[in-house]
Amino acid sequence: MIKTLETIQLLNAYANGYFPMPEPKTEEIQWYFPEPRAIIPLSEFHCSKSLTKKIKKELFSYTTDQNFVGVIRNCAARKETWINEEFIRAYSELHKLGFAHSLEVWNGKKWVGGVYGVSIGAAFFAESKFHVETDASKIALYHLVQELKRRGFNLLEVQFLTPHLERLGAIAISSKKYLSLLERSVKEPQKWGNFSLPFESTAKK
Repeated sequence: MIKTLETIQLLNAYANGYFPMPEPKTEEIQWYFPEPRAIIPLSEFHCSKSLTKKIKKELFSYTTDQNFVGVIRNCAARKETWINEEFIRAYSELHKLGFAHSLEVWNGKKWVGGVYGVSIGAAFFAESKFHVETDASKIALYHLVQELKRRGFNLLEVQFLTPHLERLGAIAISSKKYLSLLERSVKEPQKWGNFSLPFESTAKK
């Protein structure tokens, strides 16, 4: 049973439309390719009136890559999670290599939320987010979208469409359309970090 994740294996999987999750009981790693796939078009992120009001008050600030391990551990600190110690190790290694990033949300000096994911070319694969204050994870996602737009990304993947993500502007697209977007995006120069892939993507339309 496969229970470990290697860097090139992870990058190759994301670049070709797959992502891992462990089987809850055995922790054997399974690879997922959802149909349809959920993405958030960067120009269509939706803020509710209440969320917009909070953002405009400028009470919350954000940083990037200040505590990647802290973000992923906070995301794992819930009753049910797929984020085990092996995932923390593997994604922390991706972070050290420049292929995984975190965004931390602050209310003054208090750390209240965050989001992390994998970055390849002009594609960002959001993995998980957390909050310890109301709306902090939504604000994290809002600032992530702004950061990705500023850096020139063109694809934000969020795996599965949920009512929560749909309210924020997420849509479901076919795997064929997703792979077409993915293939173009991962071939672009790295938008977050000056690194190149150690392999060639084999994603097909």
